[in-house]
Amino acid sequence: MGASAKTVLVTGICGRLGQLVVRQLHRSHRVIGVDRRPFDRLPADVVHHEVDLRKKKIRDVFRTEKIDAVVHLGVMHDPRKSSADHHSWNVAGFAKLLGYVAEFGVKKLVMLSSANVYGPHPNNPQFLTEDAPLLGGASFSDIRDLIELDHLAQGFFWKHPEVNTVILRPVHIVGTVRNAASNFLRLPVVPTLLGFDPLVQLVHENDVVRALISAVESDVRGIFNLAGPEPIPLSRILSRLGKPTIPVPHTFAQPLLRRLWNMRLTSFPPPEMDHIRYICMVDDARARSELHFQPAHDLASTIEAVNWGRW
Repeated sequence: MGASAKTVLVTGICGRLGQLVVRQLHRSHRVIGVDRRPFDRLPADVVHHEVDLRKKKIRDVFRTEKIDAVVHLGVMHDPRKSSADHHSWNVAGFAKLLGYVAEFGVKKLVMLSSANVYGPHPNNPQFLTEDAPLLGGASFSDIRDLIELDHLAQGFFWKHPEVNTVILRPVHIVGTVRNAASNFLRLPVVPTLLGFDPLVQLVHENDVVRALISAVESDVRGIFNLAGPEPIPLSRILSRLGKPTIPVPHTFAQPLLRRLWNMRLTSFPPPEMDHIRYICMVDDARARSELHFQPAHDLASTIEAVNWGRW
């Protein structure tokens, strides 16, 4: 490690994206991970604290280590968990983390949010900038939590200008990750909505990892949309993946999907259906100019990453 190496605390290191971040970040920085789950094949030089982010033990980590940067990936996205579980883990845990960042003089905070906080809507402009209102929680409690985290980070940004706070809002991440978009595109037969074929933005998980590391290493602060290659109609994504589809009228699709969800016959949450109905695309000019972020993966390799089910 060089003289510019930092000590970086990463939350949520045992998630698929977290593991990718750690495996890249530890090559040039000292990494301390926090996650209550075990980490299989943890790099030997990474310190892993198997503790709950809400517990007081986290404060001991900040007190005994000189932490230069925090990367927060520890967000619960399980739509089958209760609202109380989501709020306790996501909001209360992140609020404690922000307190420790301020108390112990951490100079950099990077939080991974999502472009889903904007929400798909028939009146959306073609491309949403970072100043657009966050309306994604209107029908989905999981996104309401993420919006609250985003707002907490924004408030911290203004209250603590001494900390270079970065909020990243990527579009639909594809790769080994398990999220609503990937689960939907991996269905053996994909339902589509009659009369709707929205343009969709995807970003490769490796490009998100690169953006996270760039945010850690740079002196930038602010909110940044992250997009991958050019937008593409949903129908063309499914065609490139060779997926058979079933066109369904919207009036039938919503109750059908809700029934399948309640029977645990699908991993695609019913509120996510608006993403295959309306557009929610972002303008990523700020990330390209200030973070110098350019996606390394073209459209073909990004779409192909949907098929990555394993390491």
